Amino acid sequence: MTIYVSHSRDFDFDKGLYQPIKNSELAKNHNFIFPHDKATEIYPIKELLQNKKCDLILAEVSFPSTGQGIELGWANLIGVKILCVHKEDKRISGSIKTVTENIFSYKDSADLINKLVDYLKNI
Repeated sequence: MTIYVSHSRDFDFDKGLYQPIKNSELAKNHNFIFPHDKATEIYPIKELLQNKKCDLILAEVSFPSTGQGIELGWANLIGVKILCVHKEDKRISGSIKTVTENIFSYKDSADLINKLVDYLKNI
């Protein structure tokens, strides 16, 4: 499964999101696209979605982001499955529920990975 990882730039996404995924069993079983792994330019997600080269959007939504909202809107319009995750202590936008019902909170990186493993086994 090809999974695009969406997030705000307002937190340490490398340490809090990219590295935990890369160091988990998930990275062995799925192809993750980390849009800001090596570049700061805007990733061409619209093209990725239009060409049906993405099976799931994993959106870390703890921090509001206009760009991420646009990405999720495109994915929803095209019919790509969206999973939103957020830190337990963060209040997320109510608008998230307009693009997916698949939303869960996590307390730390280990909890995030465990919940992602469970979710991905069941889709």
